[in-house]
Amino acid sequence: MSNKKILILPGDYIGPEIAAEAVKLLEALKAEGEKIEWRFGHLGGAAYDAEGHPYPPSTQQAARAADAILMGAVGGPKYDALPRAVRPEQGILGIRKDLGLFANLRPALAYAELSAASSFKPEVIAGLDILILRELTGDIYFGQPRGRRTNAQGHEEGYDTMHYSAPEIERIARVAFEAARKRSRRLCSVDKENVLETSRLWREVMIRVGKDYPDVALTHLYVDNAAMQLVKNPKQFDVIVTGNLFGDILSDEASMLAGSIGMLPSASLDANNKGLYEPIHGSAPDIAGQNKANPLAMILSVGMMFRYTFDRADIAERIDAAVRAVLRAGHRTADIAQPGEKIIGTREMGDAVVDAFRRLRQ
Repeated sequence: MSNKKILILPGDYIGPEIAAEAVKLLEALKAEGEKIEWRFGHLGGAAYDAEGHPYPPSTQQAARAADAILMGAVGGPKYDALPRAVRPEQGILGIRKDLGLFANLRPALAYAELSAASSFKPEVIAGLDILILRELTGDIYFGQPRGRRTNAQGHEEGYDTMHYSAPEIERIARVAFEAARKRSRRLCSVDKENVLETSRLWREVMIRVGKDYPDVALTHLYVDNAAMQLVKNPKQFDVIVTGNLFGDILSDEASMLAGSIGMLPSASLDANNKGLYEPIHGSAPDIAGQNKANPLAMILSVGMMFRYTFDRADIAERIDAAVRAVLRAGHRTADIAQPGEKIIGTREMGDAVVDAFRRLRQ
């Protein structure tokens, strides 16, 4: 059997620091006999610095050849003045579109050990376990036409186009229904059907596809109500599916239920479960190079990679268990520490997880 090929794209600012901790875990797995190999590439600002484009041809070729991609974080103030076409974020959009990564899976899981780190009351988030599916390659981020112009009155204006086709909606709908089947069989579809034509089509397709999944309870919420309900009563949700724009907003909102955005991984999958895996947080320029970044979301992204792309739930569950073990042991980076708790650095947290991971094999 050939090795599983992984492309690692560390990215910018804290990206290389957290990616290094993911590599430690991959090295531990390889030492156990797992048939994996990895190489490094550039994406985002680092790619612009090295090759003049946020998603250069060398990265395109490596990404297409890989079985899975691990990404750190991209962007930051160094690149704010660049033309839009070569901004770091265009690297992320480019790789998603190039690889057809249309299904974004973002879990929002409240760890009991970190309940005090959340701004929500413990009873509101205790036992919280939500999965948000965001369609990733359509909607207003990719719709045409878009641009800027001067209107008939001489005023400058910008315009973007929200666009979805029925096949685009159907494929994310089926991913969502299948995910709900593996959980509590409850799926909430979020749209703005009362005012948007794209949302009217979205709801119609969701209802139509839902007829193929009579065992899954399908409900619908307008996006503004969904945002309120996530704060008011988040445990009413199990699986949420929505479009690119709404999913971008709701998944970041849900991340704060967990206490820190530094705790949450994500997966972006194509039709064959090839995926790009990344923490949902940003590049944190203010703490870059200081050994302060929380690497747990990056490490948990490795777990998602083994679960979804490599079909190794056993490894994914062991990684999850290792993270829980270090949290129970009181290990904390600054973002999840409470007053009086000892704070450790990025490298030390990575070492603690790898040690726990190794012990769990025994």
